[in-house]
Amino acid sequence: MKDKNLLGPWIRRFLLEHLVAERNLSRNTQTSYRDTLALLLPFASKLEGCAIDRMTVEDLTPEVVRKFLDHLERARRCSDATRNQRLATIHSLARFIGMRSPVHLAWCSEIRAIPFKKTAKAAIGYLEKAEMDALLRQPDRRTTLGARDHALLLFLYNSGARADEAAKLTVGNLQLGASPSVRLHGKGNKIRICPLWPATATSLAGLVTDRDKSDAVFLGRMKEPLTRFGIHRVVTQYAAMASKTVPTLATKRVSPHTIRHTTAVHLHVQVSISTPSALG
Repeated sequence: MKDKNLLGPWIRRFLLEHLVAERNLSRNTQTSYRDTLALLLPFASKLEGCAIDRMTVEDLTPEVVRKFLDHLERARRCSDATRNQRLATIHSLARFIGMRSPVHLAWCSEIRAIPFKKTAKAAIGYLEKAEMDALLRQPDRRTTLGARDHALLLFLYNSGARADEAAKLTVGNLQLGASPSVRLHGKGNKIRICPLWPATATSLAGLVTDRDKSDAVFLGRMKEPLTRFGIHRVVTQYAAMASKTVPTLATKRVSPHTIRHTTAVHLHVQVSISTPSALG
């Protein structure tokens, strides 16, 4: 058996050479690809009765892949979207191998012919201005945690930042002087600068006084950085509270991503209002 037929070396090259060196994908995306293969390989090994380190490219047959996808849906209760995400990783692996090994072109075509499932694209919700204002009123700003939570909600609304971006935000990324702004490190290692409202800058300044530039801006009770899950919990907690005074909130699924979409919608409305009509 020639080494080029062994699946293991191809997997290694795919993860290290292709995802990192060639495509420079984000750490989270790399982890998603790795997790898919960590599920696929043991499943295929058991199905084929072959040790993982002895599996060949041809052992990963279209039938094995289809059974793996069925396993994800039935045994692991994965959604169609997750199933499609796992299949996209397998397609990408097949394309990587096929482009570098002509003898595997037929195998690559068969794997890439496995179709994605059609899914209904869920509409992303947003909050009306009154609903967003109600959400911002919920934290008790007289307490330390309340002041932090108000600053966090205001920051998310002002910047449209993702939960992960807010979690990784450090004091050094803030410019709270005459022209306040924030430097956000987003997906794909992309950097963007966002202006901050005076109210946002004031709220953030109260959090970061006498803090080092390397410190996270949003901290928990024990002074540890809030995770994206913690930020999600803060948003949902106050949304539930606000729904008691604004009933329409009870019908909406409110998350950091909802606030991000709210920022985009409200900004679009403001631009539309301030732009003269082409009809005069």
